[in-house]
Amino acid sequence: MQLVNRYTEQKRMKNVLTGANTVFVVVYGRRSCGKSTLLRQMMERDDVYFVADRTESKHQIALFAKAVADKIQGFDKVIYPNWTTFFENLNLRLPRRTNIFIDEFQYLLKSDPQLPEVIRIMLDNKANKRFNLIVCGSSQQLMSGLVSDTSSPLYGRTNEVFKIQPMEPSVLRQTFHCSAVEAIEEYSIWGGSPRYWDFRLREKSLDEALKNHVLSPQSALYDEPVKLLLDDMRDITQSFTILSLIASGCNRLSEIAETIGKPTTSLNAPLDKLLSLGHIYREVSFSENIKNPKKSLYKIADPFLRFYFTFVVPNRSQIETGRIEPVLNKIQQQLPACVASTWERFCRQTVASTKFNGIAFKPASKWWGSPKNPTGLDIVAESVDGNYLLIGDCQWGEKVYGTKNLFRELEEKIASFPFPNNRTVLPVLFLKETDKREKENNVYTPNDLLYG
Repeated sequence: MQLVNRYTEQKRMKNVLTGANTVFVVVYGRRSCGKSTLLRQMMERDDVYFVADRTESKHQIALFAKAVADKIQGFDKVIYPNWTTFFENLNLRLPRRTNIFIDEFQYLLKSDPQLPEVIRIMLDNKANKRFNLIVCGSSQQLMSGLVSDTSSPLYGRTNEVFKIQPMEPSVLRQTFHCSAVEAIEEYSIWGGSPRYWDFRLREKSLDEALKNHVLSPQSALYDEPVKLLLDDMRDITQSFTILSLIASGCNRLSEIAETIGKPTTSLNAPLDKLLSLGHIYREVSFSENIKNPKKSLYKIADPFLRFYFTFVVPNRSQIETGRIEPVLNKIQQQLPACVASTWERFCRQTVASTKFNGIAFKPASKWWGSPKNPTGLDIVAESVDGNYLLIGDCQWGEKVYGTKNLFRELEEKIASFPFPNNRTVLPVLFLKETDKREKENNVYTPNDLLYG
């Protein structure tokens, strides 16, 4: 996988690794976002890169010693009884300051829970004068706990922490060399993981990419969500069920509980876990408290996960028996709705980082409507100064003619909105595309939002 973007992370990491003193750096984030590629990009000729696995601690130490032996002759000829002697000899044998990269670090933590204490003692005693230690892992819970949990031995010992997030649609557009509209459409399937993008770019058509890399039991991404959940959970049954139900339209806590046949209180912990890992998000109506689970709608956050639980999970029987074409037909018929949902959420997310008529706005929400206006509003946001309300409508149809009519319809919806409170309302349209002759002020397309 080629390194996609990550220019900011590269610059930050280079600065910290070339400072006056040796450092301890933690890198983490969900799988397939380019963490390992970033580490390899930062490697110098004499650096050491080790990928941990699920074997016992002593075997891991022996494998690590072999990796070091590629740079230090004979390093693996010694039997290291524990991590302390390994790091002591490493520091002793290195001829000059070196970067030591440990990937999939969560496996070392699971095989030896005392390792963080060993590293703490080493750092406190400055026993790594000849090497920077960079650890990286995909278990978000374990890795973030290293730096954020006050009971962790390594709390307060890191010099830099990198949480690697999925990429934005604008980066996908640059990588795919496609139009802004195509970027939103592709992003609706593959999300922001560069590894998934690689699979798409191997094929000329979307159908071929789905057939070869998602809809085949032997394909690399067929069980990807299972692996993703197992990075942070021992038992994924309940979480898998919840994600399946959310994808099928059970978005309220009460709906999920009723379908599973369990009390709502029993779902608080698994929902909170999925929220903290970024696999789902909570959507509330404008002016409602986002922390109130009873008034929240739960949605799948990552487009690929949503695609998987919408199209792969319900159709496993057909896929497993080789009946791929009927599944592809369903995807073709229902995909526009997925793209429209992605576009709507993307528009909401860009409100806080985009000035509209020179006005800065806070994060946007939906408004679920009222008895007078049950259709609601796609986007509502208050300006930073509190004097304005941005109210927007999102549409993902073919080229739109007559934006004046769309503004007129939006004004009718706004008339039923109950929270103006003397704030000036700014109506905005977010459209897939529109005729240039018809485009007016406050009409935004993917070109506007992705190209900035």
